[in-house]
Amino acid sequence: MNPLLDFLLVLATLIYSYLEAFVKLFVPAKRKSVAGELVLITGAGHGVGRATAFEFAKRQSRLVLWDINKHGVEDTAAECERLGATVQAFVVDCSKREEIYNAAEKVKKEIGDVSILVNNAGVITTADLLSTQDHQIERMFEVNILAHMWTTRAFLPTMMNNNHGHIVTVASAAGHFVTSFMVAYCSSKFAAVGFHKALTEELSTLGKDGIKTSCLCPVFINTGFVKNPSTRLGKILEVDEVVEALMEGILTNQKMIFVPSFQRVGLLLERLFPERTLAVLNKLTNVKFDAVIGQRSTQ
Repeated sequence: MNPLLDFLLVLATLIYSYLEAFVKLFVPAKRKSVAGELVLITGAGHGVGRATAFEFAKRQSRLVLWDINKHGVEDTAAECERLGATVQAFVVDCSKREEIYNAAEKVKKEIGDVSILVNNAGVITTADLLSTQDHQIERMFEVNILAHMWTTRAFLPTMMNNNHGHIVTVASAAGHFVTSFMVAYCSSKFAAVGFHKALTEELSTLGKDGIKTSCLCPVFINTGFVKNPSTRLGKILEVDEVVEALMEGILTNQKMIFVPSFQRVGLLLERLFPERTLAVLNKLTNVKFDAVIGQRSTQ
């Protein structure tokens, strides 16, 4: 195409996008129904996964719940049944590829085709890099990103055949912004955000517009995974408010869900401000949590 026409196309698209965003401030977004959809949630025995299962149960979805903790996932399943949902619970270690593939085959053969996949399972070790043990680093990558790939590879073919589905990546603000004593965790969550973006682009290229994608990126949540977190940016989030934002994002097909939403401003500042200014801002946020520091690992 002519470079001038290319520029005009980009400009017109930019203006249209801003006008569309302005209109959406006043017009409620249309929400889709998830009633009857088969929803698989990993890490469903605790925290965000557990609360997300409850929300889908309230909306008459059928549920498949995975977690490494048998007691936790069975408790979640029992509560979902009380809410009127059909539920199947599985004990699955999402750090193990073969367990994921075997459980996925069982789901497909015995229950049906998963149409909404919520990749929620995650682990974290808070320590400086040299104090973090090799197996802890490996597990963070196995659960926080590789498991997303294995589950998606297992259930995506049917979604593509039907051109229908929704893949949810539960990442973190740590997938966009870094903090000390979370080097391996931040790296795994940056990978999760990249996975979501690349998968979204690939599905678009393949013309599979019926398969939606969403990525959840919250700041610290009061789940107990990180001990004594605090920041000057705001309060520590409660599970319910994160899941409320997540469900709104899924039902309205939002691609990136930030909780709180002002993280978008932070991303803009990272692109506009010089490095020295960003370093000062990072210190002013005063992010704190319990971490192992100075205990050098030999393995």
